[in-house]
Amino acid sequence: MYNPKPEHKFTFGLWTVGNVGRDPFGEPTRKALSPVEIVHLLAEVGAYGVNFHDNDLIPIDATPAERDRIKWNFKQALNETGLVVPMATTNLFSDPAFKDGAFTSNDPKVRAYALHKTMHAIDLGVEMGASTYVFWGGREGTETDAGKDPLEAGKWFREGLNFLCEYVIDQGYELKFALEAKPNEPRGDIYLSTTGAMLGFISTLDHPEMVGVNPEVAHEHMAGLNFTHHVAQAWDAGKLFHIDLNDQSFGRYDQDFRFGSVNLKSAFFLVKFLEDVGYDGNRHFDAHAYRTSDYEDVKAFARGCMRTYLLLKEKHAQFSADAQIQALLAEITADDGSMDSYKGVYSGEKAQALKAHTFDRVTLGKRGQPYEQLDQLVIELLLGVR
Repeated sequence: MYNPKPEHKFTFGLWTVGNVGRDPFGEPTRKALSPVEIVHLLAEVGAYGVNFHDNDLIPIDATPAERDRIKWNFKQALNETGLVVPMATTNLFSDPAFKDGAFTSNDPKVRAYALHKTMHAIDLGVEMGASTYVFWGGREGTETDAGKDPLEAGKWFREGLNFLCEYVIDQGYELKFALEAKPNEPRGDIYLSTTGAMLGFISTLDHPEMVGVNPEVAHEHMAGLNFTHHVAQAWDAGKLFHIDLNDQSFGRYDQDFRFGSVNLKSAFFLVKFLEDVGYDGNRHFDAHAYRTSDYEDVKAFARGCMRTYLLLKEKHAQFSADAQIQALLAEITADDGSMDSYKGVYSGEKAQALKAHTFDRVTLGKRGQPYEQLDQLVIELLLGVR
């Protein structure tokens, strides 16, 4: 029951299972794998797809001949394994050229280079089959507000995305963009730091219909926020184009833990939401195995991400079928129909009638809601005693 299938659309990035265990205080603990080796590893654990940054696949200094060879080998690996490439993205954060940002750099040459690099990366992603293109602005921010005007930076970011939307249209690509928010790290403060901020920004673009969001569990948890609420807002806006699943202790640095390994109840409510609304997009695990892992343990990490999602999906089905839980929900949401005439679209008559209605606020205040009972039942469900 808990083995991944193609219809689950579980994906990993080359940078996830290919992470070599380096951190700011230590050198790599695992040897680097080639993109071909990573594809075969993901096929072994049952993943559906593999995603990449441009330079995960092709080194930034590769010659044309090396580039052609790498692409050929990668396509062969995809053909041999049946894996697909649903999403691609651009590395606009590693190279020193982007130390002050890419689309929001104060240097117009850097901003132009960011567009140049991204157009080539879009071509590569589309060539490999990607239909979604993610933008994570890892360097789009500041350490000091003395050095950059946030209003101008926002205009530059908007100009860059408008340019790239037009490029995609001009090339005839079937590609949509997904913006990924993060509050900080590696910059002290990253622009458009939450999913809600990204949604507001999208409405200012020339082609907002082409642009959605790619919310990530860890990035919202870093800011102490409820991830499921942000996903719900994106879904309601029709902008949940992609999603990054991992886990994270609240308020910490970006940990990218195995999905469900820290905040199990939060992970459950996220899976419940995605299944309730019928989310049919890719479920991308943007996570890393522990630095202590060898590659056998990395495989266990990847299997664990997918297995936990499927276990929580089963728990969601149990939640929906649990008579006691459903009875409490019915009690909490009970509606005797007495307010029906006030619901729906505004009218002057409706407003006047509502203003004239007499409410028994004392009785309203006395009504209890059995949330403690309900939450305990969820805990018992997750602990396997229901």
